[in-house]
Amino acid sequence: MSQSTPTPIRAAPEPKDGPKRGVVLRTPIPGPNARRIIERDRKFLMTSTKTAPIVGASGEGVWVTDVDGNRLLDFASGVGVAAVGYSHPEVVRAIRDQAGRLTHFAGTDYYYENQTLLAERLTRLTPGDFEKKVFFTNSGTESVEAALKLARWNRRRPIVLGLLGGFHGRSMGALSLTSSKPVQRARYAPFVGGGHHIPAPYCYRCPYKLEYPSCDLYCAKILKELYFTTSIPADDVAAFIAEPVLGEGGYVVPPPRWFATLKSILDEHGILLIDDEVQAGFGRTGTWFGIEHHGVVPSIVTMAKALGGGLPLGAVSFPAELDFSVAGSHSNTFGGNLAAVAASMATLDVIEKERLLDNARGQGDYLLGRLRDLRALHEEIGDVRGIGLMTATEFVRDRTTKEPNPAFRDRVLEESYRRGLILLPCGKSSMRYIPPLTVHREEIDEAMEILDSGIRAARAHA
Repeated sequence: MSQSTPTPIRAAPEPKDGPKRGVVLRTPIPGPNARRIIERDRKFLMTSTKTAPIVGASGEGVWVTDVDGNRLLDFASGVGVAAVGYSHPEVVRAIRDQAGRLTHFAGTDYYYENQTLLAERLTRLTPGDFEKKVFFTNSGTESVEAALKLARWNRRRPIVLGLLGGFHGRSMGALSLTSSKPVQRARYAPFVGGGHHIPAPYCYRCPYKLEYPSCDLYCAKILKELYFTTSIPADDVAAFIAEPVLGEGGYVVPPPRWFATLKSILDEHGILLIDDEVQAGFGRTGTWFGIEHHGVVPSIVTMAKALGGGLPLGAVSFPAELDFSVAGSHSNTFGGNLAAVAASMATLDVIEKERLLDNARGQGDYLLGRLRDLRALHEEIGDVRGIGLMTATEFVRDRTTKEPNPAFRDRVLEESYRRGLILLPCGKSSMRYIPPLTVHREEIDEAMEILDSGIRAARAHA
């Protein structure tokens, strides 16, 4: 197979009761139509984070068809947005029905019943058996901003802590806690004050050169034993924000009881735990929220991505007692857009009716097994990790030294999309595998075959 012009792969027979399967490549990626659009994009759109030269035209389930008629297998899910797959009929129907009635009215100035119904549903789904309230936003970043303001308003303390490697958004407040890549922070200082970080619980690359479990979770206890006794006064800390699985920072899964140990320290000092579920939430890890794997109840939960069913929607869930006591202390215009709320309700219905949490656990275990099989075949894979369908491999130059190999990772990504598999990088040299929660075993097998081929091709070019 040519590396620049892959041989077209014939589609598998279409199942009677399922979506079309089988990558079909009619042109190289990018094809002629895609190249023309990319050229115009570069002329008229701001420089941003473009991962691959893929121009989508339509989607169905885990499949995306580009503007040149290539059908690609998507293991990126629109950066975790397409939890129930692309163009799910129930979600499409809900959007169309609502758009035909009213797309915007309520905002935060008036009322609309569907907003209330979704908020009530989210208070039941989010962890914690206490009275809660919800604020709707347009994105994960805005959800984080709202959570930070809630924490400062209520605790009247200036500091919020986070993890090195954490990603919480790019607006100036959220960026004060984001630290997954230097490029995200370069040239923007000074940030909103009060943001501090501690090293993440990254067992594969322990910053303290310790090993679990003999480390006794020093990466959590250091907050109390070192930081609170030196540079960070505990009584000045309003909140600690963390993802249940580090997202952009490399899909790092904290070790058992790390969150529980951290939470006990926070509770000691009346510090709120903000659980950033923007990427891990709504079934990605096989539970509604990733924090459920860690056995702790957060104070505030931030949400977005999969919540909107493909439309821009975020939310913050918090104890009712933390609600702003003065109207106008926080607000927005488009939070809880009515079409997005309809898409969200339909998405949650699909997750429940199609038992996608079960599918995420079962297929996630299978995917992790297949990735471990690839690790046995390829020395470049140093680590395989994840929970449910939130999985990753980390590429290294040498398994003993664990030296990161971002160039090889990037080459694997390129060789994979050329063969019809859409992937996303994360961390310094990791690749994430996050198909829609509707993924079938046959689709995982096809993805792993393409990934295997992509790794071999990347090695040949090394």
